[in-house]
Amino acid sequence: MRFPFLFILFVAVPLMEIAAFVLVGSRIGVVATLAMVLVTALVGSILLRVQGFGLLSRIRQEVDAGRVPQRELVHGVMILLAGLLLLLPGFVTDAMGFLLFVPAFRDAAWRFLSARIVANVDIRGMDLGRARQKDSRTIDLDEEEYSRSTDPNSPWKRD
Repeated sequence: MRFPFLFILFVAVPLMEIAAFVLVGSRIGVVATLAMVLVTALVGSILLRVQGFGLLSRIRQEVDAGRVPQRELVHGVMILLAGLLLLLPGFVTDAMGFLLFVPAFRDAAWRFLSARIVANVDIRGMDLGRARQKDSRTIDLDEEEYSRSTDPNSPWKRD
């Protein structure tokens, strides 16, 4: 199983990239081809930044709700991979990168992957937004019980 993946990664993808460069370069010219490669890298970095910050917000919401953000974490890996693919020069990798930026495509990939991957997560040490146990040394005050003004009758007042 490992050999076909490595063959595709190191042989088939570079050959497809070379063929795409030759075809596109022969149609629009070398300068325009290089400009397209630079523009896709720039657009990829912008998309990575925008979608990455949005994803971090969704991860925080899931954790605050007490849920494990497994879908969001997988989407984060896919967005990171999309950014990497767009930074690599080439039209085939750019097409794959742009596909990974589309949420519907990521959802389809997530459904495909989640049916085939089993993850064991140990969350004993994680704070998932659950209420903490009260400590006898902790004094929990409501807003009306606390003020910044000094009480003249306070036993804690310094003379």
